[in-house]
Amino acid sequence: MQMLSVVIITYNEEKNIGRCLDSVQSIANEIVILDSYSTDNTVTIAVSKGATVYNNSFEGYIEQKNKALSLARYDLVLSLDADEALDEQLNASINAVKQHADRMGYTMNRCTNYCGRYIRHGSWYPDVKLRLFNRNFVKWGGVNPHDKAEFIAKPNARHLRGDILHYSYETLEEHVNQNNKFSTISAEALFKRGKRTGWVKILFNPFWAFMVGYFVRLGFLDGYYGLVIAVNTAHLTFLKYIKLYQKQKEVH
Repeated sequence: MQMLSVVIITYNEEKNIGRCLDSVQSIANEIVILDSYSTDNTVTIAVSKGATVYNNSFEGYIEQKNKALSLARYDLVLSLDADEALDEQLNASINAVKQHADRMGYTMNRCTNYCGRYIRHGSWYPDVKLRLFNRNFVKWGGVNPHDKAEFIAKPNARHLRGDILHYSYETLEEHVNQNNKFSTISAEALFKRGKRTGWVKILFNPFWAFMVGYFVRLGFLDGYYGLVIAVNTAHLTFLKYIKLYQKQKEVH
């Protein structure tokens, strides 16, 4: 049987961290948390549930997660966010992997709880994630704040049954505020990478994001919240590109 390290980054997650840690107790051989100097009870709760907590000033989602990987004792790692938890089926799937790990990594679906309801369609589901892997073959990449676990070598993965349960926004206001925050981070990251935009992307990409989420991927089947999510996804896309455009104008 392989030993498993569960790795999580945190900052002021006292309302989420207990649920997350409770969901991995039966499979984790160690729980490693890299905290960004939380000012609430995150660390106290984590320690009470057996986690080892390290501190590091926040350097970015990608940078923080790669730092957390290096702190794990075991090569087989399950990486979660504090607002996530495992359902029973995924827990059993991961336990089976520990008995016989035959891949470099394992993907799984993520199901988001939005304003108290699980979203089963649209651009938010199945939202496949690579979260269980041998850390010698995977690193965190992507564009902040949208980090992504990526294979260093040729991909070698198997999909597991069960869902990561993602407890996202409790209110619409939280979603709107996060759109504003994440679009700023995205625009800055894209600008630093030399990416530029124009009016075609500013106008078309939000429209296409809505069409894909609401119609192509059947977001309308989630009713009222399916519409809210599709509109907010389009809004996030618009904000990202208009903020990138503003940064372009500032340097000219």
